[in-house]
Amino acid sequence: QVQLVESGGGLVQAGGSLRLSCAASGRTFSPFAMGWFRQAPGKEREFVAAISWSSSRTYYADSVKGRFTISRDDANSTVFLQMNSLKPEDTAVYYCAARTRTIGSNYNAINYDYWGQGTQVTVSS
Repeated sequence: QVQLVESGGGLVQAGGSLRLSCAASGRTFSPFAMGWFRQAPGKEREFVAAISWSSSRTYYADSVKGRFTISRDDANSTVFLQMNSLKPEDTAVYYCAARTRTIGSNYNAINYDYWGQGTQVTVSS
């Protein structure tokens, strides 16, 4: 079993920055990709960013391109989400996810096997 633990959320003013971390633990961990999703109150969970574990290719939602950067630390099985120029509409619970299956899009939450508990990000105007 794989456990994902997020950290780094908090309250920040618009224009500020936060860095989220997601540490994986458990059995030998070799995901196909890892990603970040978010869910705002009253809205569905949406894709934010993903990174391929073999190629380090990155994927971003249009709403965060140029502001957010996903990266990873292989040695520590950790993935990061650097969030800059934050906007009030970025307010949500952010979830880390990992997938082992190789079929399907990195953009679709249904293709991810493991999920963290979520960390709250609040951006004030």
